[in-house]
Amino acid sequence: MDQQTVIVGPGPLSPTDVVAVARHGVHVDLAPEALTAMVRSRAVVDALVDDGTPHYGVSTGFGALATRHIPLDQRTQLQRSLIRSHAASSGAEVDREVVRGLMLGRLSTLATGRTGARPLVASSYAALLNAGITPVIGEYGSLGCSGDLAPLSHIALALMGEGQVRDGAGRLVPASAALAAEGIAPVELREKEGLALINGTDGMLGMLVLAAADLHRLLTTADLAAAMSVEGLLGTDAVFAEDLHALRPHPGQLASAANIRALLAGSPLLAEQHTSATGRHRFTRVQDAYSLRCAPQVHGAARATLAHADAVAAIELGSAIDNPVITPDGRIESNGNFHGAPVGYVLDFLAIAVADVASMSERRTDRFLDTSRNHGLNAFLADDPGVDSGHMIAQYTQAGIVSELKRLAAPASVDSIPSSAMQEDHVSMGWAAGLKLRRAVDGLTRVLAIEILTAARALDLRDGGAGATAGTDVGPSGAAVSAVSAEAAVGPRSSAPITAVRARLRREVDGPGTDRYLAPEIEAARLLVDDGSLLAAAGQALPASLQ
Repeated sequence: MDQQTVIVGPGPLSPTDVVAVARHGVHVDLAPEALTAMVRSRAVVDALVDDGTPHYGVSTGFGALATRHIPLDQRTQLQRSLIRSHAASSGAEVDREVVRGLMLGRLSTLATGRTGARPLVASSYAALLNAGITPVIGEYGSLGCSGDLAPLSHIALALMGEGQVRDGAGRLVPASAALAAEGIAPVELREKEGLALINGTDGMLGMLVLAAADLHRLLTTADLAAAMSVEGLLGTDAVFAEDLHALRPHPGQLASAANIRALLAGSPLLAEQHTSATGRHRFTRVQDAYSLRCAPQVHGAARATLAHADAVAAIELGSAIDNPVITPDGRIESNGNFHGAPVGYVLDFLAIAVADVASMSERRTDRFLDTSRNHGLNAFLADDPGVDSGHMIAQYTQAGIVSELKRLAAPASVDSIPSSAMQEDHVSMGWAAGLKLRRAVDGLTRVLAIEILTAARALDLRDGGAGATAGTDVGPSGAAVSAVSAEAAVGPRSSAPITAVRARLRREVDGPGTDRYLAPEIEAARLLVDDGSLLAAAGQALPASLQ
């Protein structure tokens, strides 16, 4: 991560900014124009303090209690009570990067100057982020309307010097101690500021941006995995031809097909399926199974879904979400912009796409293990089938993950449960959609890692002949045709980029042999998928970048 500082101003953050701060701890600074905008909007709120007319969030209660007028001498207590009562999460602790994304999103909204919060509040939020102080938030508590109330309230509680946080070293400490250690004074919230800190979609948005960043890498990795499986299963690359995909020119499909073509270009192993060492034409299967042949169509549809999610995130990152909001002409107006439906929907859409891409990957893996479909390889890619089980149970692991991904694909956003005495009678459940998408992305990472691990083992076996039997295909005349080249030489017969990927994997995981403890090898492959090492290895052997 080369980025050193993210400047938070009245304009939108970029997804790169969010990932930099949330995941990599990059420093944040407030732009001077943001502080100026906040001073102007705060003046609007201050002008209403002595106004006898009730103003929501300034001189009234909240939610279903908005009809209660709060006298001037109780308004500081009003803000404290709001935050303390709404910091009501429960369950497992939310990941640090999610909390930091939540904090950055709220800071960005404060910086728009549309909330009425003082510059002091924003600068104190920035100080928390820069000190690495991360409030502890449970996974349950947000209905996604009015925004991520409970999670955001835990952040505001820490700003007040209350509650539990993780300090910069990750230790669980009282917020008061963490703030004192960093020289940050607790903030006493004034009129409107409590609401300004908790009315937003920042948590679900942060999870969307982080998941999207991962999926851009994972969908390209899915193309790599598919290409390795096509090669390892002696498939045909003819179906990925550019002119065929131009007949159905979905952008994502075109990109995926182009990636697979580039990854397979120059593959000696595929070339052998067309021509023998004597120069004679070798019979090639007319069609492969859908999990091989239709990879660009499925991966492309997932890419289209991701492109839509990116567009929604871009709009949301440039939005000022609060209720009430200070308009540019100085009005203070209630609104419903905190409703998480736009974000919740795309979080659910992505979970569907993730499940389908993973399902196709598992089907490709399974083909490698079945002697009736793997075209001449040992059962389960085992060294000595019966004595050894090879990758039999690795596929079980994939299958278990894929089954869970199908459950996680059930949308959260179609559910709604009324709250606040029916004042908040329709909610988005976007926070829940975000949490399940995070689990789904992790599952896809593991499924693709197992496919790549399995395909690499199969390719090693084809190179060396060990573990490859004299399997046969049936030619058009009914005659048996050898599925394993008799003249195959020992050594890599993959395309250049796939050879590079295999070499990178073999630095962490040994090649075929008798059965070994398999879980660490799956984890090593997962880490290489997760950090982009395998894509980087492929990219170094390609004349142009993968899409």
